[in-house]
Amino acid sequence: MKPTITAFERSPDGGKGLARDMRVRWALEETGQDYEVRLRSFSALNEPAHLALHPFGQIPTYEEGDLTLFESGAIVLHIAERHQGLLPVDANARARAITWMFGALNTVEPPVFDRDLAMILEREEPWYEQRMRVLEDSIRKRLGALSTRLGDAEWLDGRFSAGDLLMVTVLRRLKGSGMLEETPNLAAYVARGEARPAFKRAFDAQLAVFKSASTGG
Repeated sequence: MKPTITAFERSPDGGKGLARDMRVRWALEETGQDYEVRLRSFSALNEPAHLALHPFGQIPTYEEGDLTLFESGAIVLHIAERHQGLLPVDANARARAITWMFGALNTVEPPVFDRDLAMILEREEPWYEQRMRVLEDSIRKRLGALSTRLGDAEWLDGRFSAGDLLMVTVLRRLKGSGMLEETPNLAAYVARGEARPAFKRAFDAQLAVFKSASTGG
C-alpha cells in the first residue's frame, strides 16, 4: 500500500519548495517509495477530518495502513528507519545522523522560521527592526557554528543522510537573504542537496501543484 501525505492545495511559498511536505516528498524519493498526495485548502486544515490526522491543523501528515503520523521530522525519521538510503547501518553513525535531524529542526530552524514570520506579520510594527536584528544575529551565530563543523566536507557526517536532508530544507529558507552567502561552504552544501536527483523530483512534484493551482488547472 502506498503511503498518502497531505500538502497545501495552494502553497503560500510561491512554488519555492519551502512548505514542509517537501521534506517528506524528498525522503520518499531518496528511498524510492511511491506515494499519494491529498491536497488540502487552508480552511480544510481546521476541519475535523484533518484535525484527526494532525491535531494542530498543519501539513504534512502521513498515512500508511493503520499508521498515521504528523510532524515532518517524525515522518522523515519513520521513512528513514524503514527504508535504506537515509540512515547509516552502523549504530553510532546512525545515532549521529539522527542527532543532526534534531539539530536542524530544534536549533537551526526556529530563528530562521521566526524571521520569515516577522517579515510577514511584524513589518509595520515599531519593534520590527530590532526584532529582525535579534533574529538575524541568532541565525548568524548558528550558521557560523554549522559552517565551522562542516568545514570542507561534502555532508555533515560522512555520507548523505536524513540529517542533511532536513538541514538543507531549513537552510533553503535563507536563500536570497544574503546570510547564507556569508558562509560559502554552507551555500555550496545547500546547492549539493538541491542537485540530488531525488530533491529535483520532489521539488518538481510540489511545483506542479503550485502551477496547477495558479492556472486554475
